[in-house]
Amino acid sequence: MNMSKQHRVPQLSYVGAALLMALAACSGAAQAAGSTMFRDPNCGCCKDWAEHFTENMQSEVSVQDSTDMTAIKDRHGVPRDLRSCHTMIVEGYVIEGHVPATDIARLLREKPEGVAGLAVAGMPVGSPGMEMGDHKQPYQVIAFGANGLSVFSNYN
Repeated sequence: MNMSKQHRVPQLSYVGAALLMALAACSGAAQAAGSTMFRDPNCGCCKDWAEHFTENMQSEVSVQDSTDMTAIKDRHGVPRDLRSCHTMIVEGYVIEGHVPATDIARLLREKPEGVAGLAVAGMPVGSPGMEMGDHKQPYQVIAFGANGLSVFSNYN
């Protein structure tokens, strides 16, 4: 069967359209993977933690200053006992405080059922963004959500 050039051009345009659609889908996925960190404008360690996240996750962080962090934490369901200085939303998960990037990567990879987010309560010395030389406090990363609270990681 001999196809004329008229029939070949539309076939190529379908391939081009498919490629453009795939590219648009990929750019949407990249935007969905973005993250937003809310912080009090007077907090300095939040910027250090955001650098830790950016370097280790190879992902940009949009930073939004807020003078009403309590409202943000309430809106995102952060348990009162787990609150810290900043709150981040990444791929629908809530990350509260100085959670190491390795734990965030594990959360995004495993996507455990019933987990809404991870938290490091307070500001433990030695956690990402709270480095003070060789000084370190033990701390836990706590998973929270519909399943309640559970230890996600221990750092001794």
